[in-house]
Amino acid sequence: MTTVADRLFQAERIHDGRDWHRDAALRVRGGRVVGIEPAGSGAHAGVEPMPGCIVPGLVDLQVNGGGGVMLNDAPTAETLATIVAAHERFGTTGLMATLITDRPEVTEAAIEAVASVELPGLLGLHLEGPHIAPARKGTHDPALIRPMEARDLSLLLSAARRLPHLMVTLAPESVTLAQVAALADAGVVVSLGHSDCDLGTARAYADAGARMVTHLYNAMSQLGHRAPGLVGAALSDGRLAAGLIADGFHVEDAALGIALRGKAGPAGMFLVSDAMATVGSPIRGFTLNGRQILRGAGRLTLADGTLAGADIALVDAVRHCRTALGLPLEAALALATTAPAAALGVADRGHLRPGARADFLCLGPDTSALATVVGGERVA
Repeated sequence: MTTVADRLFQAERIHDGRDWHRDAALRVRGGRVVGIEPAGSGAHAGVEPMPGCIVPGLVDLQVNGGGGVMLNDAPTAETLATIVAAHERFGTTGLMATLITDRPEVTEAAIEAVASVELPGLLGLHLEGPHIAPARKGTHDPALIRPMEARDLSLLLSAARRLPHLMVTLAPESVTLAQVAALADAGVVVSLGHSDCDLGTARAYADAGARMVTHLYNAMSQLGHRAPGLVGAALSDGRLAAGLIADGFHVEDAALGIALRGKAGPAGMFLVSDAMATVGSPIRGFTLNGRQILRGAGRLTLADGTLAGADIALVDAVRHCRTALGLPLEAALALATTAPAAALGVADRGHLRPGARADFLCLGPDTSALATVVGGERVA
């Protein structure tokens, strides 16, 4: 029975995260999904025709910036709101704001900002560094990389109690097994990355509680037939979920396909944007830790050509998987919805089955975001 609070979002096709429903309507009550029903089965009042097809809102576990701003530059509630709004325009309805290796006071400010703000699209904080390996620093400032000390561990354990979700990318070279175990026991999602560790070491850290690998292939020991490295650990160990940047630059398409086909479960692959300030902004460049990041030809680089994050939103990665790899739409969507939500342990996002948050986007035939709805309210 339709109530005053119910809303019906109608589309030619609706994907609930598992199945397609044709000529259907998504019933929403109080910002949550009630169910999916045939179009026209409910009262006409409150029915909203939506463009394209309705699919679950995208979940991005690695977002450094957007809307012209970076979390590193100003770790404040205002910056977080700008980043979330920029990505909502492209269908990302849940994201982990990501702080790249920085000074201790910046880390503390980022924790305070995320703890103090309530944004439906903000899932928590991802600290990518500073406890990584200098040999695999990528675009991170080597002067700011350092081993984890007792005060660092204490700060992270405290943050885990205050934040909805805390994810930390670290390297075995800079963090001990005992420290990883303490983080995992506190509910921190530990991700291995920016590391030159070997297969055995990666597995030992998975034994200690690590559960992810950050941007597979990039800034890590590679897969060799006698030395599988961190890439080999990510692909062969079913406990480790792994993120992929599918922008056509960070990972060659053949390697993308190999990873998707070769990943051992139950933990799977998921897409991340690794987005920087340029997403949703016309800026041609920006600074990070005092270094200039240049934007051009779809890439972001340091002056020496080192890739410096990505110039995509997550929907662009979904589109790339469709066009470059030939994945069916539902398979590409799963990599950006159900898979990252499962990796983070979020049960009410990444799908549109009863009880889920009413977060969704409307996709056009070219896999572009036509509209975004968060909590049953259209935001873009």
